[in-house]
Parts: sequence; structure tokens; C-alpha cells
Amino acid sequence: MFFPSTALRLLAPLLAVLLLAGPLAATDLPGFRRSPWFGEQVREEWVNDGVRVLASAAKEFDPKKPTRLIIYATPNGNSIEQTLGCEKADGVDWHFDIQHVAAQVRTLRALTPTENIVLACAEADGLSWPAWKKKRTDGPARIRRVVETIRGWLSVGEVRITLAGHSGGGSFLFGYLDGGETVPADVERFVFLDANYSYRDEDRHGDKLLAWLKAGTGRRLVVIAYDDREVMLDGKRVVGPDGGTYRATVRMRVRFEKDVALTETTADDFVHRVGLDGRLALHVHANPRGKILHTALVGEMNGLLRGLTHDWPKAAWGTFGGPRAYVKWVQPTAGIPKRPADAPGGRAVVAQLEGLKPAEREIAIADEIARGNVPDFLRTFRRLKLTAKDGKGTEHAAVLEVMPDYLAVGSDADFVRVPMTPAAAAFVADRFGCALPTRKLVDEVYRAAAVKLEPKPLTTARESVATFLAHHDLIEGQRTGKKLGELVAGVKKDVVVSNRLGEKPSRVAIYGWHQTDGQPIQPLSVVHARTYVDYSHGVRLVRRGVTVDGRERDLRHILASPDLCSLVSDEGAITAPGY
Repeated sequence: MFFPSTALRLLAPLLAVLLLAGPLAATDLPGFRRSPWFGEQVREEWVNDGVRVLASAAKEFDPKKPTRLIIYATPNGNSIEQTLGCEKADGVDWHFDIQHVAAQVRTLRALTPTENIVLACAEADGLSWPAWKKKRTDGPARIRRVVETIRGWLSVGEVRITLAGHSGGGSFLFGYLDGGETVPADVERFVFLDANYSYRDEDRHGDKLLAWLKAGTGRRLVVIAYDDREVMLDGKRVVGPDGGTYRATVRMRVRFEKDVALTETTADDFVHRVGLDGRLALHVHANPRGKILHTALVGEMNGLLRGLTHDWPKAAWGTFGGPRAYVKWVQPTAGIPKRPADAPGGRAVVAQLEGLKPAEREIAIADEIARGNVPDFLRTFRRLKLTAKDGKGTEHAAVLEVMPDYLAVGSDADFVRVPMTPAAAAFVADRFGCALPTRKLVDEVYRAAAVKLEPKPLTTARESVATFLAHHDLIEGQRTGKKLGELVAGVKKDVVVSNRLGEKPSRVAIYGWHQTDGQPIQPLSVVHARTYVDYSHGVRLVRRGVTVDGRERDLRHILASPDLCSLVSDEGAITAPGY
């Protein structure tokens, strides 16, 4: 929402309320930032060795309420973002529309307002938990440390933990079991979503699960699988004679029935076996039509919701088996929205910023840009072609796409470059499906720029909106005669990501403003607090999608890869990829 000047004066008493409800309102959880989706607060890091985690909590986190932490392990071949899900759109990979873990957890939040529900999605390097574990002799111990690390992100006392996973994500769950003789008391629930392939009696999985279940009446084990024995793909069975989740579930059932009586019921193609007063549940789809239901069990059939609410007397959210019960909680596709027809021009926007305090200004800028009020020329990204050798001497090639200029508000005919804090920049980047650059990428942009302008520093009122506009006008004077939309450099310092933020996480990292000889005025600096912004700061976004050696990758993965990070970083692997 953007207010005309008269409305701003009339609504001045309500600005404090806007600050609490706006897109950049302070988070309740330290280390988290605001997300553009449903006002949530999120935190993203690479933890331990080759494990990326993205955690999300509701807009408000009340430490006085009970807290449930759901740690969801991604399936083989799927990224965190694909696992969380988004709306279908042209050009969006189909993997984004099959699990919808985020939407299912949002549905649960809406149904249980008396508790905090935090979702943490965990992804293994290489997008395979089985492969990740195979490379590490201490994989199970590392998985336990991953869970402990995520638990440490929540600044509350008691936290009840749910461990869930789909497909290869089951390897994470079994790795957790293998990481100790017993299951810690704060683990409340296991949910295997067609993910129990590696269940083995010889690994004492059944012993440990039964001992844990019997030690607390609030504990739940839920297994969801389907009869995959005769499923065919391209004329061949999809599982071998001893494989698949059906056979694994049979092994589990046989083990459990040695100690526990299971009651069997059948409904809507599902065979339900329940024991220990409902605390243990095995749900198997009979699959009479011989379909591949591997992912359908999770998303189409509301499998995660079923696993999370197994002990509810009635499913208030819908039906296990479908249709999708979480549609209204599916987030939009990341990208730059179409510019609204009623969007004001850049100078009108900047005029309204004059009377605002810095925090209020950031909310207004982030909200206006995130809703799509950006000029068309910024929507056509420019390609950077990069090469680098890894530690073994193998050369890799990457193609990235960068915004041709710094973020601006308005139209092609009336735009203004707007400096912003890293919080605002990260918020917009998330909305647009982008990331902030590294120091190396800033250098590469300067080298590739078609328009290199001489820096023009200003020395007075550096943090004022009037100076923001004056500097923009100065740049436009220099740019006269140059085509709009060409790759421009030399006009601002960049807000960047850097490993140095690990030393001082409350700071902003800035770098660049190259002179005509190619040397930057500003060395990499983390001197200023994250709330600081002046006229010289610019935000140039980089698309998350990167082509490396002919394969589509996520910039997050390239940044953290020991073999590939040199393509985009001169600081080594970067494990804190955002603010």
C-alpha cells in the first residue's frame, strides 16, 4: 500500500501499527528475516557439512505458546524450494507443484492457533540424503547435530520435534535413528511419507522406534506407503523383488506385531493398521489400478497433513486421499509481478518518502517494489559468462543473469534508483526469485558492463531522501545518450553477501563503486549496521537460476560448493547466502 501525502499526515498516528504489520516488521525470532510470503519469518543457512536448511515461522511467534518444530527432509532430486512448493505458472518446473509442504504446514498453523509451528526444510548437498550419508562415515551423528542446530534457532524453552521426510528423505530419518541408542525425549513424532525404504531389523530400527513410542503417550509414528510391487514404467517394474515401500512396511509390521497388537481397517483403497492406542499407524494404499503414487501420496492426497494430524479425532482440514486441502495456502510463483496500472511514477514515490523515518521508508520502498512498481528495462536481465577451475584443475563454465542496473521504483519514463537496507533488499530478492551478488560478481558485472560511468561521490546529507534523488539525477545526466537497459556499472556501491557477515551478522556488507581504472572506491566492508543506508548504496539482483556446465543449478548451491564456488566467489564457499 502507498499513501499520498495528505493521507500520510492523517495516518501518521498509525505508522507504528504499520511497522508491526508491514513487510519488514521486526521478527520475533533472532536470526530470522521477513519473507514476502504470508508475512512469515524465515532463516536460511548451510549447517554442518553440505546441509542447507530453510526454516519458516508464522508472522508472529509467541514464546508463551507451545512450540512444534517440523523438520522435513527433502526427497531425492528435489530442492528445498521445490519441496515447499508454489503456484503453477508457465516455465515453472513441475517439481514445484507436487508436494506443497509449506502450504500443508500453513494449513496446520491456521487450525492450531494455540501453538507456534515452525517448519524447517533440510536439503542434502547433491539433492540426495542416501548419497550424502554414503560419503560420510559419521553421517548419522551429523544428522543429529543438524537437528540440534535447527532446534537452537528457536529462542524458547520446550520444543516438540516432528521428523518427517518423503522418498530419499527417509534416509535422514533413519540416519537420525542410527545416530544414537535411543531417540531423545523432545522428538514427538516420526512421519514417513513413502520414505521407509531402508528400514532394516538388523539395524534395530524397530527396537528403537518401539522403545521410544512406549516411553511417552504423546509420541506418534506414522507410515504412509502404497503397493508398489507391480507398478510398471516403460515396461519395467519400478522396484526390484525386495525393494519398495510396500515390502518395507511389511517388514515394519511384522516386527511391530511381535510386541504390539495392530487393528486393521479398510477405507477408500487404504488399509490402516493401528496400535498402541493410536500412537502407531501404518497406512498403505492398495493401489488397485497400479499407478505410481509415490509423490501423489504427499501432495495430491494430503499425506503430510494426515501424518501431522494422525491423532486428531477428525480431520478438520479435509480428506486423506484428496482433493488438495491446502490450496489457499500455496504461495505465488517467485518473479517480478506485472507493474500495477495504478502504480505511481518514481518521483511521486520518492516525494512520499521525505517525511518518513528510515524504518518507515524501508517498508514503503520494499512494499512498492515487491508489488511490481519497477521499470520495464530492469526486467530484461543481462547474461554473464564465467569460467573457473576447481581444486583439481577442472574448468567449469557458468551463465548467470544480472539486473542491468540498480533497483529502481517507477516506470521507464519516470524511475528513481532507490538505496535500501539489506533487509529490504533480501525481501525483494525473495519475491523476485533472485539473490544478492558477491564481491566477485560485482567485479564481473563491471568488466562486462557496456556503460561504465565515473563515480560521483556526494558529501552532505548522505542518508537523506533528497540526496538519493540528487544522486539518481546526477547518474542520469552522465547516462545521457546511452540506451536504457544496457548493463550499467560504476554508479553505486553494491549490497553484497559475504563470509565476513559470519563475523558480524548484524552488519551490512558493501563493496564496489568502480572507478574508470577498474579499481573500486569501496573495499569489502562490514563497518555499518544493517539498518544503515546512504545514497551510494545500490541493489543489483542476480537470478537464482544458473547454468553450470550445461546444467541448471541454483545459485545457492554454487555458492556453497567447494568445487564450483570459485565461479561466483573469491572468498571460497559462502554458507550464509542471504541476510
